[in-house]
Amino acid sequence: MKFKNKVVVITGATSGIGEACAIAFGKEGAQVVITGRSQLKLDNSLIKLQKEGIDAIGIVADAAIEEDNRKMAEKAISHFGKIDILINNVGISMRALFQDLDIEVFKKVMDINFWGAVYATKYCLESITQQKGSIIGISSINGYRGTPARTAYTASKFAMNGFFESLRTELLKKDVHVLVACPGFTTSNIRSNALLADGTPQGASPRDEAKMMSAEEVASYIVEATAKRKREIVLTTQGKLAVFLNKWIPGIMDGVVYNQMAKEKDSPFK
Repeated sequence: MKFKNKVVVITGATSGIGEACAIAFGKEGAQVVITGRSQLKLDNSLIKLQKEGIDAIGIVADAAIEEDNRKMAEKAISHFGKIDILINNVGISMRALFQDLDIEVFKKVMDINFWGAVYATKYCLESITQQKGSIIGISSINGYRGTPARTAYTASKFAMNGFFESLRTELLKKDVHVLVACPGFTTSNIRSNALLADGTPQGASPRDEAKMMSAEEVASYIVEATAKRKREIVLTTQGKLAVFLNKWIPGIMDGVVYNQMAKEKDSPFK
């Protein structure tokens, strides 16, 4: 087992990639702490983990609230005695043209995606450093290539990538591993929960979820990258191609990305 007796904290782990990571790391011997805002959803995820024989606890916490993150770290250490790995997974998306977007929606996306990662990392860092463990940020291809109608989401992921790159360099001599994982389109509820211009969830994904990488596949790549202490992974062929082409032909990619986003169901460009 790759992570036997390691304590893994995963934020926003009641569905999607977070829950899949909880199961994947747990099957590799880890003791797991999952967080979420809903006790009911936490309980449902814990039932799944317990059925797999995984030692896990759930902590109600709002990633956007600094004090919740402090208490989360304290409870994890109090229960398991340490934190070896932190997976900053919690995230929310949005879909609206910037000119129509309520600025409070922009702030909410930044508070959850960026500040949530900063807060959790801050309060778990001391224990992780003592264990010479890992800090993982679940970013996105949007951390390399901005997409229209996703300005707040893109900004939050660019900010995450820069934060973790800087932190990785700070921790270079302390043998702390920092991984930035950038999935492409992944089957999850992030698109159905994406916020519209006024902050209401859009309710349905505008893309064909059946053609996307599964959350379980993403989790398996993250487990392997963590075991090998890689610095970053970019997932899906489409995602790798987007990052590569954006580096070399950014002007052409502007048009390609615009046209691709304009084809989405109920696109705000129409």
